[in-house]
Amino acid sequence: MNVSLQQLKVFVAVARERSFTRAAREFDLTQSAVSRCVRELEEAVELKLFDRTTRQVELTNAGASLERRIGRLIDELELTLLEERAAYDGRTGVVVLASNPVLSSSWVPRALARCASAFPDLMVSVKDQPQSGALASVAHGEVDFGVVSLASPVESIDNHLLHAQVLFATPMHAVIPPTHPLAQHDSIAWRALHAWPLITLNADTGMRAALEPAFAASELKRRPIQELGHVAAVSRMVELGLGVGILPVDAYWPSPGSTLVSRPLVPETTLTTVLVHRRNRSLRPNAAAAWAQFAASANVPSHAGRAGISVAQALNRPSIARGGTLLSEP
Repeated sequence: MNVSLQQLKVFVAVARERSFTRAAREFDLTQSAVSRCVRELEEAVELKLFDRTTRQVELTNAGASLERRIGRLIDELELTLLEERAAYDGRTGVVVLASNPVLSSSWVPRALARCASAFPDLMVSVKDQPQSGALASVAHGEVDFGVVSLASPVESIDNHLLHAQVLFATPMHAVIPPTHPLAQHDSIAWRALHAWPLITLNADTGMRAALEPAFAASELKRRPIQELGHVAAVSRMVELGLGVGILPVDAYWPSPGSTLVSRPLVPETTLTTVLVHRRNRSLRPNAAAAWAQFAASANVPSHAGRAGISVAQALNRPSIARGGTLLSEP
């Protein structure tokens, strides 16, 4: 049986209008073309679908039964195509984003709000995961894209699988009470931390990889260090005098709190936050639209949809943080 969608749509129009002439106008066809289309359909299904007279067109019992079922199917098909087209245009559907918990509680909501304002019918679902889990979800295609903070390529992830776009680089600060002896300095050398217990974020946030080179260079590598999952937990321990906090501090990260002060650590060490998606796999159009809004909320141009850079390249690109805006040097 060789039946085309056009034949079925013409049949439904004739059945609805009870007129070959009016159906022809709907499809911008001649009356003879509509008659031929119906006749070919009747021959293909081996059923008489209309009783024709010179003055009227009536459905046969077989035609009425077919019209009820085909009409519903065509309506459902057209609705499905409209919904898919809307998703293709980046206006609707669901986009899944992986993020580490600290970013999910700070910068990510700001980007979500921007995306919701631009695309009210597009839902971005956040999947809170440890840093390594977020990267693995992106690499395995379990999420559309991710936002993570890194200092160097993650050894367990093949960086050739990922494209990255730098969002911002955040300098490390010592976080202390205003009465702490170190608070009198405008900046603090890493070596000056020798005398104090240290409190920072754990590996799930990407901090450990960022701190290891600085610790090694300053002979702090073998010091005991308290690692926690949230900025608020680090801040509370610092408030209670349990040690010096080491945190990324800028407008994109959660504030350490009004009862504490922060001082930049020198030499400067930064934590770089990036958007990542799977290499050699184009983002779905609605995911590309969400990516663009996330990139714009960090005040950087979006490169979604064109050749990206590897995670390693993104992290090796020189950058200078000025006034909360990332300026990339060539």
